[in-house]
Amino acid sequence: MTLTPQWLEELRSRVTLSTLIGRTVKIQKAGREYKACCPFHNEKSPSFTINDEKGFYHCFGCGAHGDAISWMTEQRGLGFMDAVKDLAAEAQMEVPAPDPRAAQRQETRATLHDVMAAAQDWFVAQFQGSDGAAARDYLKNRGISESTIREFGFGFAPDSRGRLKEALSVHGVDQLIEAGLLIKVDGKDPYDRFRGRLMIPIRDPRGRVIAFGGRILGDGEPKYLNSPDTPLFDKGRTLYNLDKASPASRQTGRILVVEGYMDAIALAQAGFADVVAPLGTALTEHQIERIWKMVEAPILCFDGDNAGQKAAMRAALRALPILRPSHSLHFISLPAGQDPDDLIRSDGAHAFASLIAKPQTLDDKIWQVEYDAEPLNTPETKAGLKKRLSDHVRDIADQDIAQHYRQEFHERYQAAFFAQKDNRSEGRFTPNKGRKFPSKFVSYKPLEETKSFLIEGYDLQIAKGILGGLIRHPCRISSHFEELNAIKLADSQLQMLLGELINVAMRKETLDMQGLLTILEKTDCYNVAKGLLRADALNFTFNRKMPDDAPSLLIERAHKDLAEAIKVVTARPGLEAALAEATRRYMDELTEESQAEQQRLREAKQLFHERLVELTQIDDAV
Repeated sequence: MTLTPQWLEELRSRVTLSTLIGRTVKIQKAGREYKACCPFHNEKSPSFTINDEKGFYHCFGCGAHGDAISWMTEQRGLGFMDAVKDLAAEAQMEVPAPDPRAAQRQETRATLHDVMAAAQDWFVAQFQGSDGAAARDYLKNRGISESTIREFGFGFAPDSRGRLKEALSVHGVDQLIEAGLLIKVDGKDPYDRFRGRLMIPIRDPRGRVIAFGGRILGDGEPKYLNSPDTPLFDKGRTLYNLDKASPASRQTGRILVVEGYMDAIALAQAGFADVVAPLGTALTEHQIERIWKMVEAPILCFDGDNAGQKAAMRAALRALPILRPSHSLHFISLPAGQDPDDLIRSDGAHAFASLIAKPQTLDDKIWQVEYDAEPLNTPETKAGLKKRLSDHVRDIADQDIAQHYRQEFHERYQAAFFAQKDNRSEGRFTPNKGRKFPSKFVSYKPLEETKSFLIEGYDLQIAKGILGGLIRHPCRISSHFEELNAIKLADSQLQMLLGELINVAMRKETLDMQGLLTILEKTDCYNVAKGLLRADALNFTFNRKMPDDAPSLLIERAHKDLAEAIKVVTARPGLEAALAEATRRYMDELTEESQAEQQRLREAKQLFHERLVELTQIDDAV
């Protein structure tokens, strides 16, 4: 079908935007506009405005902006055509007809929606009747409330081969078969697919029932049975509870992914409305892409048993080929033998909230699983770990991301096997008792095989301050040759400048700032160096212009702070490796000692950051 700009503009003009938004958001009149607290981010005072005359909404807090169609797609989570059809029905407009074959397919789907709606009503009626007593008892024993039962539309399929077929006979046997409600076997009459099961409706993003999941209440296999693929339902592309989770994620900025629909329902009842689940399969690439349209890093919450951890790893490996900048997966590992429902019932919702507050990154998950895959007590098994990690990196299509993973795994591998003794004595940082900050930070010294480590992100900003400090105090460069030679800066111009500083210091035993700038003036780094001297974003003592008659104590203080800043930045990889190892050991042993070690290193990591902040706030007093 062709939707012309003129037709879409007519559709928008017929929809009163404030009425549409006011159905789900509390709005109030403000002159010729309306205002509300923004539904796209949490706020206490209204910054969200609706202008019916111009037909758009805008949030001055988060920048959300759009019209009636984008409201339906962004806030309701509908596809573009579904949004257009819903608005057109409300505006009493005819959507332009598609080609005949597409129209026939659409008519078939519309008919099947009627069949599924009728089946849902019938299952709910059976659940509420005498036949549904066992199903009601099962949900009561699982702690499912009456309001949750109504919200998620639980039903019941009696243990009969023909009651559904008879009840929905008006729709015809062929339609019931195509909807996946009846099973057709050659030589036999079609019979009910779902028998003796608690029924859970599966809905599309518009909230329409497109399939069912059934849990058996007595003995028998399989425990869970889903509808087959139909014109309405593709289990590899469908996510359970997406219709409710999509608008909820606008408020929380996250999506939780669990193994099954009962986990999703239990979490929703506990207050975690932004939760979805795959349907009897591992998370697929299509489902990951669908989630990424809502959030950049969904949190996968799989069971703590072996099957759950294998499912998490399958999802991780499926994500690798489709990774793109800023889009990834995060993970939490539940206690062994527990699913989200078990954890909430035993320890409360706060226990689950504390887990998802500190998720595991994708690279850390892959490293942990492969590291724990077999005992690493021979050169061959260690080489096997290296090969498995390399194979995973080759699966990443985006070469920038692949390079970062390659570097990350390489550093972990070096720290685990070749720098193990050094990490124990030097790479780990132990705060001194009774002092806010340690008197000495120990730097991470890469081995010859490592050559260098990459400095990027926040640390790159610190590195700019350090380079500026080295230009102001070039006499200190030779004191840090080892650390500076190991640094690889993500910014190529800064890296070039660092190389020039080292080269000049190696040739000149005595050097002041003006002499250094005179030498740099003949290179391509001069403007970068001058820019760093003018930079005032980082207020380190060693970045400040010193008067000619500056007290010696003030200069010594700047030199001391410069040395400490270099050690803080270069020590971070050793600390990160120690923390990764402590986390792995804690997950493996689950002892108080390993937990204390992990917590100590977490606190040490925070101290690194706090020390850098303090270094930028030191006054000139000595």
